Amino acid sequence: MPINYLRRLTSPSRTEASNRHLGRSLAFVAGAVNAGGFLAVGQYTSHMSGVVSALADDLALGQSMLLVAGACSLLAFMAGAASSAVLINWARRRRLHSEYAMPLMLEAVLLLCFGILGSNLDGHRLAFVPVTVALLCYVMGLQNAMISKISRSEIRTTHVTGLVTDIGIEIGRMFYWTLAPGRPGEDAGDPVPPARRRFALLSSLLLMFFLGGVAGAMGFKAIGFLATVPLAASLFVLALVPLMDDLVRH
Repeated sequence: MPINYLRRLTSPSRTEASNRHLGRSLAFVAGAVNAGGFLAVGQYTSHMSGVVSALADDLALGQSMLLVAGACSLLAFMAGAASSAVLINWARRRRLHSEYAMPLMLEAVLLLCFGILGSNLDGHRLAFVPVTVALLCYVMGLQNAMISKISRSEIRTTHVTGLVTDIGIEIGRMFYWTLAPGRPGEDAGDPVPPARRRFALLSSLLLMFFLGGVAGAMGFKAIGFLATVPLAASLFVLALVPLMDDLVRH
């Protein structure tokens, strides 16, 4: 990839095109991590709606160990999101080029840690599975917060429920304004082309998440935890140029 293209992807100066391209790349990674993580530990680690629902069930059924495990997953996801915000704001105050690249580099390192932890699951499953689940939840929270801050909450790469909801909204908008053009309302003024553009973006994010899930599942099935290496490498490449810019600058 050209250096300037990589620089624009995570530059503090955002464009709609760079947001779209970065969002699709991260949606693919999120899908791969989520699917591969499920095959590794039997749990989807980006699905906080399911985690909170399971917490309620475990509390009602008196499953104390599962309750603690679920709470740790939820707290790990929140901690990842908080860490991303801290890194971004710390770099922004110092006017660094890598304010968005630092969370990506941290995510790359943690994915490699996931691969190392995973290689020990067979012999020490009782000890390593909860740590691995918490680590993946942390990674998903880290990534989701970063892309949310970049796009001002317009793009989310792990929240598929929100993606599907927004796709349905845009379909409804296009359907309504096609049947009732020119009527006054909050979306008046040629709302159909913006709806189509947003529908295309959301659909592409959903597709990339799905393709990432397929790749992650197939990769894990074929080579096990080594499948995390290309994912970590891709994040490393995305984050490297702004970090090098800051090193050269200082």
